[in-house]
Amino acid sequence: MSTEKTGESTGSTGATRSAGFTGEGGGGGLLSGLGAKGPEISAETFNVVRGDDLEGKVALVTGGGNGIGAGVARRLAAGGARLVLADIDDVAGGKLADELGATYVHCDVSRLEDNEAAVATAVERYGRLDLAFLNAGIASGFGLGEDFDVRRYRLAMGVNLDGVVFGVHAAIPALRAAGGGTIVATASMAGIVGIPSDPVYAANKHAVVGLVRSLGEDLRPRGIRVQALCPSFADTAILGEGKAVLEQLGFPILDVSSVVDTFFRLLDSDGTGECWFVIPGRESEPFTFRRVPGPRT
Repeated sequence: MSTEKTGESTGSTGATRSAGFTGEGGGGGLLSGLGAKGPEISAETFNVVRGDDLEGKVALVTGGGNGIGAGVARRLAAGGARLVLADIDDVAGGKLADELGATYVHCDVSRLEDNEAAVATAVERYGRLDLAFLNAGIASGFGLGEDFDVRRYRLAMGVNLDGVVFGVHAAIPALRAAGGGTIVATASMAGIVGIPSDPVYAANKHAVVGLVRSLGEDLRPRGIRVQALCPSFADTAILGEGKAVLEQLGFPILDVSSVVDTFFRLLDSDGTGECWFVIPGRESEPFTFRRVPGPRT
């Protein structure tokens, strides 16, 4: 949707160009955005999180005990960042926190109060929050036919979508108090293309992509950059039994290190509202979304 007469509403970042969608002056609905509240932060002065300048930065990583979250956490710690690792896997999360000198918190991301508690832990323990990596996720593994399971549906949507929405909501006040910062959400290539084998997973990841594209420009005036990480099949526990199927088909599986490398490329970019794809054999970059036709007037 667009208020422009040109019919071109979005660029490669998916950021809306029309001032009518920034949340300025709206009383509700499409014109009421998070970014409309509070003073703006100068782009020249807001807090920027860069991969080569992590010393003293404070990062929260959800799903931080395993897989991509653990890989990113190790690289952040190596750069001097102070970490809060949030997970429901208390054994793995606690062990990694001890290894990295980090703080571990039990966090069910599908619960708003758990997200708020994780952010509060970062602020109470380290005095601020500069980076929120909202990475927790699970597979769905069912369709909408006879195999549909409403309990598993609620669980998948709760972790994969609510976990990002709640994480962003909880992080915004702390990031603004720090003078701005960065939010990165783990989406998926399933958020860009259809996945017939797991439509529910595709649905919640498409929602994360739409959220990030929408928040990019909304939160920019508040000094907060929002980006999405969109890997294809990565070698993590989320693949489950699907890993053997992919191997039989000869489909390449990403090493976690490739996803971590892209995370840091994304961190060092100047964009916001972007969705960085990670695909075997290709150089990662923001996915270019086609511009949609606007209304005729």
